[in-house]
Amino acid sequence: MIDIDKIRRSADIIGESEEIHEMMALIGQVANTDISVLITGESGAGKEVVAKAIHKNSRRKFEKMITVNCAAIPSGIIESELFGHKKGSFTGASEARAGYFEAAHKGTMFLDEIGELPLETQAKLLRVIEQGEFMKVGDTNIMKTDVRIIAATNRILSEEVKKSNFRQDLYFRLKTINIHVPPLREHINDMYLFIERFALLFTAKNDIPFKGFSSEALTVMKRYAWPGNVRELKNAVESLLVMNRGERITDEMVTNQLKLDTYQTNPNLPVFVDADADKVERELILKQLLFLRQDVNEIKQLMVGGRGVSVEAVQPSNPALFLPPATTTANIPDSLAQVEDGTLHAIQDDVIGEITMSELEQEMIERALEKFRGNRRKTARALDISERTLYRKINDYGIQKKFKDS
Repeated sequence: MIDIDKIRRSADIIGESEEIHEMMALIGQVANTDISVLITGESGAGKEVVAKAIHKNSRRKFEKMITVNCAAIPSGIIESELFGHKKGSFTGASEARAGYFEAAHKGTMFLDEIGELPLETQAKLLRVIEQGEFMKVGDTNIMKTDVRIIAATNRILSEEVKKSNFRQDLYFRLKTINIHVPPLREHINDMYLFIERFALLFTAKNDIPFKGFSSEALTVMKRYAWPGNVRELKNAVESLLVMNRGERITDEMVTNQLKLDTYQTNPNLPVFVDADADKVERELILKQLLFLRQDVNEIKQLMVGGRGVSVEAVQPSNPALFLPPATTTANIPDSLAQVEDGTLHAIQDDVIGEITMSELEQEMIERALEKFRGNRRKTARALDISERTLYRKINDYGIQKKFKDS
């Protein structure tokens, strides 16, 4: 059985999304074998964290894991770094040196950015993977090593093979097991967990008061594309906390930090919504009807207050809840802000097919009554109608049995 929590704790993996759970399940399947693994993903997505999780859940977890950034080592000395060299094998080789493969014997070698390896070095790496053999630079003796290879790249190696930048045989040898690390924008709902972890660790380490991020700030951050992924998010959080020491982080601070006037927001918007299309459409219609109701009420207030026109003059012949049949100015609330946000979601989750205006109206009343625990006065105020109208609607729809007056 795969212990997801154990894998998460071993490398401090953050995320509760389905994408992260699937990734950890695959780690659990391959970790306890010696098969080579190729980790793919964009820069900053967390490929090294995956490599650590594989090593710490393998049979080699008590041995070394040596990380080599292939892009950071000049091509002229990379073979010496990987395989070591013999004394006098080149200018400056004043003494023999063991390479990373010799030092990682019995452990794990993590080759980050393997797509940057020179072609001649790729051939020698393939021999290590297949036969566990290598030769030091300038030496003729074959050395043996028992090392598990984990490689990572942000390149599309199949395209690099077509361009003759990467050996096809090495590519096929590595891609037997491929673990893809999703970019942050594909599991954006995990962003809050990352922010919390990064903020708490950074403020505790640097003795900075942490007052949190406003909901508006989090919304702005969620809409950003994060081309640098988790690494960029971590840097942004730390910068925000330093530049706004001891303050609650606002959306304006985030906008200035991310320079959203020059960077694009999430290019994947609009996104797929895992909901019935009819239900989504009804939600949108309902919201527009509510906004229309607010506009009508505002017009009525202006006409009543400024021109002496009675409210009945602007009522439709067959008024519904969306255009409340108030008969006196006393029924109009002092502020349209009294309309609660909860009324914007008065759609049953399991409703399908056609829905009439009366059904929509009934459902809104039931939702509001449920929210206010049957208190009809509060319900009427929230729905922006008179209590008399609410009583009549309750009787008309036969919902008085569900809610006792309180």
